[in-house]
Amino acid sequence: MNLLTTFKGSMMEGFLPSGWDLSKIDACCSNPPGSVTERQPFWNDGFEPVPCASVEDFDVMMGHEIAQAIRRSRQEGRELAMILPVGPMGMYRWAVYFLKEWGVSADHCHGFNMDEWSDAQGNTLPGNDPGAFTNAMESAFYGPLGSASVPKQRRWFATSDRLPEYGDRIAELKKGGAELVVIFGIGRVCHIAFWEPHFAAEFDGVDSWKAQTHRIGARLHPLTIEQNAITSFKSRTTLVPAFANTIGPGLFLQADRIIGGADGVLGRGMQWQGTSLWMTLRYGPDPWVPSSFMPTLPGRLFFLKELAGPLEPEMN
Repeated sequence: MNLLTTFKGSMMEGFLPSGWDLSKIDACCSNPPGSVTERQPFWNDGFEPVPCASVEDFDVMMGHEIAQAIRRSRQEGRELAMILPVGPMGMYRWAVYFLKEWGVSADHCHGFNMDEWSDAQGNTLPGNDPGAFTNAMESAFYGPLGSASVPKQRRWFATSDRLPEYGDRIAELKKGGAELVVIFGIGRVCHIAFWEPHFAAEFDGVDSWKAQTHRIGARLHPLTIEQNAITSFKSRTTLVPAFANTIGPGLFLQADRIIGGADGVLGRGMQWQGTSLWMTLRYGPDPWVPSSFMPTLPGRLFFLKELAGPLEPEMN
């Protein structure tokens, strides 16, 4: 007896994304933990999942990867456009550390925050609000870099007036030879940024879905709201906005290289991200599972080994 056998007539009907194949998801999660890095036919030849033994290792390794991208592009004489997440966050401290140790400036970079909390009309929190992604980025990355930071005029945040300009600006940068690196985490419902799975129902096919560069006042899935209540708002669901401004696949799938992270371990055997990790790596590209497209791009996905499972019951 499980969700598959008790789904009909339950409150989960109409709650989980309607395009999800629950049997397929269960099969993804049933693989042995040691097989998590086995290459799949739909993976890009340059895609690599990287297991990390601890949160500390994860933060250092992912931070090093970000710093390396900044240093490499500078050595190549190229501008670097970075699409940046707020979650995970621990890697930014180490990216700053490595850049300072190497004496590398990020003044050739352009930072585009991938999303921001909003209301249904796209109005966002003040930039200095403790819950605002703008505040988080300034505090964790831009500010600590000091005089070697990304110039203020090259810092883009997902407000309703700036987000619609991302597509044209990134296109201009790439046309001029800039590299686009997309840094991301994977959501509980397998979103990238706040591009939610239920948006897939609005499109006739994959091509039209892939063309979407952004959304203002995106309606968030309840699991996304609860994920953030747990990870960022100390369980206080009432503080979490129900909408957000977000980039779409028309931007995150343009990446020349990706740097992904999955660190959703809570401790004492509890976690929230194992299922979404396995879906990302095994489900196969599907608009109902946005993160499933990320392995089709070159780059690395860092993840905590504990997330690979086994995803079996353990009463806590």
